[in-house]
Parts: sequence; structure tokens; C-alpha cells
Amino acid sequence: MGKEYRKDPEAVSRLTPDQYRVTQESGTEPAFNNAYWDKKDPGIYVDVVSGEPLFASSDKFDSGTGWPSFTTPIEPQNVVEVQDSALGMVRTEVRSTHGDSHLGHVFDDGPPEKGGLRYCMNSAALRFVPVGDLEREGYGEYRGLFDQAGERGHG
Repeated sequence: MGKEYRKDPEAVSRLTPDQYRVTQESGTEPAFNNAYWDKKDPGIYVDVVSGEPLFASSDKFDSGTGWPSFTTPIEPQNVVEVQDSALGMVRTEVRSTHGDSHLGHVFDDGPPEKGGLRYCMNSAALRFVPVGDLEREGYGEYRGLFDQAGERGHG
């Protein structure tokens, strides 16, 4: 639990051009042409820069938009929402708290039974950690989110 997540120049220097454009310059990757939009494997998604845990596959849903979409963050304190009116409309930008990475936007057209939110993320801002690697990569505390079937547990 006491793990420290932060943005450091070394982590930023390892980003691919797409990862840099999205996380550092608030870019958007193409719909349906990104790593995780249709990924269904159980695991968690962490900030590509800081490693802070952001979303779980158990909260992921197919929004039909071509970007990975989630109903809720696994650690709300790791997600900052900022009003963004850059494109002439007011949207809510989502950034990581410790890495200060641009992740995507949150909209209110998600599944009503799960709270109604759609966290529409850029794959380039995320790194997927499969359930089987959680302990090895230092995310063992999130193992409880998944039961044997890979669905969200009650723990």
C-alpha cells in the first residue's frame, strides 16, 4: 500500500512517440486502432508513466467507441477530473494524480446500472498488468478484485 507513484524524467524518456503525445501533450489516439479497446483479459490498467493503478478489467465494458472504457476507477484518489473546453465544448478530462498523465475523458453515457459513467481512456496512457503478474509487479493487493473466473469479487 505504501508504494510511491510519481512522474520522473526517466519514465517519460522511455515513452513511445504515441505515448508521449497522449500523456504529455493531451493527445488522442485513433478509435479502434489502439492496444486495449477490445482487450478482455483479466487484470488492471496502470499509468504508463507512474505505474499508479487506475482501472480494472472487471469495470471495463464495450462502449462501441473504439477506446477502452471503464465504469469506475479502482483507486479514485489516483484520478483527477479537470474541466476541458478546448474543442469548443465542455468535457471532463481525466488525468492521473501522481503521474499527471492525460488519460482521456469521462462522460455520463455509461451503463446506468453501474453508475452511468464512461471513463473513455487512451490505450497509450495505460499499461496492462495481467492477473497472473499482479504479485510479481507489486500490485498483489488488487488480486482480490478477481475471483477464479476473473470477475470482480466482493473483497
